[in-house]
Amino acid sequence: MKISGSIALVTGANRGLGKQFVTTLLERGATKVYATARRPELIDVPGVETLRLDVTDPDSVAAAAAAAQDVTLLINNAGIATGQNLITGDLSEIRREMDTHYFGTLAVIRAFAPRLAGGAILNVLSALSWFSYPGANAYAAAKSAEWSLTNGVRLELAAQDTLVTGLHLGAADTDMSARFDGPKISPEQVVTAALDGIEENRLEVLADDWSRRVKASLAGDPSAFYAPDPTA
Repeated sequence: MKISGSIALVTGANRGLGKQFVTTLLERGATKVYATARRPELIDVPGVETLRLDVTDPDSVAAAAAAAQDVTLLINNAGIATGQNLITGDLSEIRREMDTHYFGTLAVIRAFAPRLAGGAILNVLSALSWFSYPGANAYAAAKSAEWSLTNGVRLELAAQDTLVTGLHLGAADTDMSARFDGPKISPEQVVTAALDGIEENRLEVLADDWSRRVKASLAGDPSAFYAPDPTA
């Protein structure tokens, strides 16, 4: 599909990658952009239609789907990072990660799928879909589940010609990654790669070298990937 002329809905559009998606969609000629967030009053991009959408609230999802019946491109970007490990972390926060990334994404897809025949869905995933890291294990588990969800709904929606694309990246230079000291890709680079991938009918977009490296490692012995850094 083409971005120009599309009618897009972006979840989590008040900041970070979501805000960049909204801005770039408008720049690339989207006819209409629904910018959604739990607090839509925080959305400050001119030229969009704002909607309240909490992906973990079924009533909120249903109301957004009823209000935006002309969507042709759904971008599931809403997410959280609670910094929880699986053994010692707060179980309610671990559940909140899964409710947001997995069940929330699924709820939005189920609500909008009937009107996306011939359209597209983009799920914002992570390189952490494929590996774990202390301090982010709950996030990694939720993103891994969302990756599997992406592959599953792609098969189920193939008959109605809906493109389902998974976007993976290491760290983008956004508020969510503010405490991360490693290399970061700009939000503009991430969003450009994602929208180009949709126009190229790609099932998966690896936005940076880190996501490409991690994906390639899956074919090897996991002990090699998780081996301690001898220079550390």
